[in-house]
Amino acid sequence: MLITFKSKAATEITMYKEHARRILDLLHKDVDRGIITPAELPLAIVKIEAAIADSKAHPVSEEVSRDVNAHHSEKGDDHEHEIPEPVSFAARVFPVLEMLHAANKMQKEVVWGV
Repeated sequence: MLITFKSKAATEITMYKEHARRILDLLHKDVDRGIITPAELPLAIVKIEAAIADSKAHPVSEEVSRDVNAHHSEKGDDHEHEIPEPVSFAARVFPVLEMLHAANKMQKEVVWGV
């Protein structure tokens, strides 16, 4: 399932619902449908920037790396999987954060699921 973030201050952003969920959970927002009002934007930006800093301070655990690499053998066989390229939280949230900054500057809301 896809979620599309919309604002009159920026271009639409579409991402998988499972990735949007982490962002929206930080903001205590429903993943299916919602709005971030101009009054809520400054705090939303602060929360997301803090989560980015936290994610950069805590690298991917060995357990997660082991699970990702489990699909690849010692001989380099990939079992028909492409080589995994993890995408950091900071990279995933960057477009949404840029939208929030633009919306805050123009005092426009950000909506999704509508």
